[in-house]
Amino acid sequence: MLRIYKTIENGLVKVKTLKEQNLWIDVTNPTEKELNALAVRYNLDIDLLKASLDDEERPRIEAYDDQMLILISMPNSSSERSPIIYNTIPLGIVFTEQVIITVSLKESMLIEQFIRTKITPVTQKRTRFVLQLLYSNARLFLSCLMEIDKKSSEIEQYLNGSSKNEDLINLFNLQKSLVYFTTALRSNESVLEKLLRTYFKKVHDEKGQVTVRILKNYEEDEDLLEDVITENKQAIDMADIYTNILGGTMSAFASIISNNLNIVMKFLAIITIVMSVPTIITGFFGMNVPIPYQYNSFAYIGIIMLCVVLMISGALIITKKKMY
Repeated sequence: MLRIYKTIENGLVKVKTLKEQNLWIDVTNPTEKELNALAVRYNLDIDLLKASLDDEERPRIEAYDDQMLILISMPNSSSERSPIIYNTIPLGIVFTEQVIITVSLKESMLIEQFIRTKITPVTQKRTRFVLQLLYSNARLFLSCLMEIDKKSSEIEQYLNGSSKNEDLINLFNLQKSLVYFTTALRSNESVLEKLLRTYFKKVHDEKGQVTVRILKNYEEDEDLLEDVITENKQAIDMADIYTNILGGTMSAFASIISNNLNIVMKFLAIITIVMSVPTIITGFFGMNVPIPYQYNSFAYIGIIMLCVVLMISGALIITKKKMY
């Protein structure tokens, strides 16, 4: 699926044709025909367009004289059938002097958020546009991390008195999301550092413009890239903190669940001991042999009273000894 946008009068507008200049083309789960059409239209290496269609593809940068690929990982909501809340998928950003193309396998939260952002992306300034997209990706990671922390706190409220594994498994699935995020953020960090170190070199022309291959940026663009790196580092720190907290929480609550189960088993064992007293007594008086008081009309009531007294005495002894 292709969606074509262009910034017109400070607003991002959908257009219907590729004949316009300075376009942003968002491609989701494309067909071979769509990729070939884009490759021919903009004279692109089709391998750059296909790079993000592999779930296992690692973030990286590939650049030629007239085209560049920035491959990053972005957060993605898992399907309803998956126990994991979030995972990550690749996003390929291919851009040239003519166009910016984003390619992904699925509809992404990042693109939807980026379209609705308060700061309107300008497709005519390609480097600025790409940096704003990278900044939105870092911010989205932070939002998802806060959502994971919120869900973790909600689950913890039910674990204190729980003896079931379900809530513990939910915490484990949250931890999986954090592992995905940590791995993706560290990979993105290497891409951003390489972008700053290699492609944002100080090569000034007479207009104060920095030109490195197809990247044309000004001082504020470099500041924006540093902001992206800062946000990404903050997300990494948050992911590490939440991972450590969640790991400790899981260990603690695993012990709590085990302890709760031990308390239940202990309570049942005490009930069994107390209830065994009348079982033994009535067993003696239920034998099919001559027994004392077998012809006494009050024997039944006496046996019942004896059982009750012994049960109460046993319960008091157990309580006094703090066996429960």
